[in-house]
Amino acid sequence: MQAAGHADLPSDGDLARRVSAAGVDASDAEAELFRRLAPRVRLYGLRHLRDPAEADDLVQEVLVLTLERLRAGRVREPDRLASFVLGTSRLAVRNLRRGRKRREALLDRFAGVFPRRAETDLLLLDQGRLRECLEGLAPRERTVLVLTFFAEQPSSEIGARLSLSSENVRTVRRRAFVRLRDCVVGVGA
Repeated sequence: MQAAGHADLPSDGDLARRVSAAGVDASDAEAELFRRLAPRVRLYGLRHLRDPAEADDLVQEVLVLTLERLRAGRVREPDRLASFVLGTSRLAVRNLRRGRKRREALLDRFAGVFPRRAETDLLLLDQGRLRECLEGLAPRERTVLVLTFFAEQPSSEIGARLSLSSENVRTVRRRAFVRLRDCVVGVGA
């Protein structure tokens, strides 16, 4: 049932059927379903997991599974999509709790064998040195590394942005990374 003043908005079921339709670009329907369903799944996760990071993971897991099932036409009752998402959330929370209990039991069982936390001395990074080494790279190399590791863009998007082929982006990235690593650890200095 549509809320007053929102009669022109498609229902969750309408959006679900659009995603399920073969050969149709339904990215806008998928985005709208995500916008509608993500807050509900997150609240469910917060209530049952009591951890914002785990609630965010739950949103991702449940909605990816939901969209995959919709795309494959494996949701029997699209008009009851919210019920499907709730059931999927319940199962995912149960599996997360079960996995957590297994991990805790293994840690308790092997407490004397494995250290509780990793040694961090080896993980310390001289940020000043990293900055100097990044500044020493050619502008294109630096841009490719920043777009890859900080903006998390794929090679195709970086290539389009810099007028390079995807293969060329990967080559530039590989060479830049080797130069950056060698500079940071002091190879050839």
